[in-house]
Amino acid sequence: MPYVNIKITNENVTPDKKAELIKGATQLLVDILDKNPNTTVVVIDEVDTDNWGVAGESITVRRKNGQ
Repeated sequence: MPYVNIKITNENVTPDKKAELIKGATQLLVDILDKNPNTTVVVIDEVDTDNWGVAGESITVRRKNGQ
């Protein structure tokens, strides 16, 4: 059973966009690895921007600084 974990910042990603991510990730495993879509699990974790950092700064700070 394939398991895909997608981590994104929680910046207003709509349910429709999440559905597209789940469908797309599932189809990718079908197309590339010939996996059964009925046993493919996709989990989306939304992480607060205060808890996600790049280059020593949180995403919250980077957004405020225009990065």
